[in-house]
Amino acid sequence: MLILTGYVHVAPVDIDDFLADIQALTRSVRRREGNLLYAVAMDDRDIGRLLVVERWRDQASLSTHLNASETVEFVARWQGRMTAEILKYDATNERPLMDK
Repeated sequence: MLILTGYVHVAPVDIDDFLADIQALTRSVRRREGNLLYAVAMDDRDIGRLLVVERWRDQASLSTHLNASETVEFVARWQGRMTAEILKYDATNERPLMDK
C-alpha cells in the first residue's frame, strides 16, 4: 500500500474555486480501482493551505490515477496557481492503531 500526505497551497483568493474543482475530482477519484482513501481538507483558509491524504493499493493504481485525463486536466488548470508538498510512503506493516 502507498500513503501520500502533505499540503497543497493556493492563493486565499482562489480557495473557493480550488475547493469546487478538487471536490469534483475527489468524487471520481474515490471510485478509481485501487483507491483506498482520497481526502482533501482545509487546514488554514487565511493562507490557502489544504491537507491531502491518499491511500493506494499499489503503484500501478496510483500511476493510473496520475495519468487519468481528469487528473491531468485538473493539474493543468491549477498549474502555476498551486504548489504541493506531498510525499509518498510505502506501507508494509498495516495494523490497528492500538497494536504494537
